[in-house]
Amino acid sequence: MSLFNHIKVRTPESVELEFTLAGIGNRTIALIVDYLIWGALLIGVLMVWLILSVQIQQYFPNTRNIEMWLTAISILLSFAIYTGYFVLFETLWQGQTPGKRYTKIRVIRDDGQPVGATQAILRALVRPIDDIAFIGMLLIILTKREKRLGDWIAGTLVVQEQRPISSANFKLSPEADSLANQLVATQNVAVLLPDDFAVIREYLQRRSMLDNRAKNDLSLKLARQVRDLLEMKELPFEMTADLFLEAVYLAYQRQ
Repeated sequence: MSLFNHIKVRTPESVELEFTLAGIGNRTIALIVDYLIWGALLIGVLMVWLILSVQIQQYFPNTRNIEMWLTAISILLSFAIYTGYFVLFETLWQGQTPGKRYTKIRVIRDDGQPVGATQAILRALVRPIDDIAFIGMLLIILTKREKRLGDWIAGTLVVQEQRPISSANFKLSPEADSLANQLVATQNVAVLLPDDFAVIREYLQRRSMLDNRAKNDLSLKLARQVRDLLEMKELPFEMTADLFLEAVYLAYQRQ
């Protein structure tokens, strides 16, 4: 029996993916690491602000309510750092903060796609409510999808990092092997996320069950999306979408 819950989500490309939820233990460790880093950052900023506040009070000794304004600004700075820390990292690091990266977990959208700034902001704004009286922890423990309040509002999940498996139970074209070597040499295939790799793998595994029209449409759509992620202007000459996806599948594992 697994100690972690598994969940299946359907991507916009109608590909079903299975993820392992992060679990309360990993999320707690990640949050402790993040709070230690955030706390150190906050202390540093407030110390600088304290020095500046003393200087400001010396320049305006007779200004009424100056202390109240300085205190209000310090509270705003604390809130901005608190929310900005999580928003910045989860947006730039594809759903990860330093703590999440340390524990190898990641925030994704309910449809399996990477989170954006909107989801990261919603999660950060609701986080203080989740921290009050351990509301977030209780919701993670008691709900099937292990979501805190911020996850429900933002439409997100916290899952374990999925590392790709090297073995495949489907056939690949002979041409894909040499093309994969070219991709490794000329493209930064590592920019693809494990979730992107999983979508490609799921398609290659299930393409034989699709009718020709659905298969062609889906393979072309996936190939174009992967091409855009790799920042390639166009696919190599006389290459089918399937062959390109097979080559990317092999190249990702080799790079």
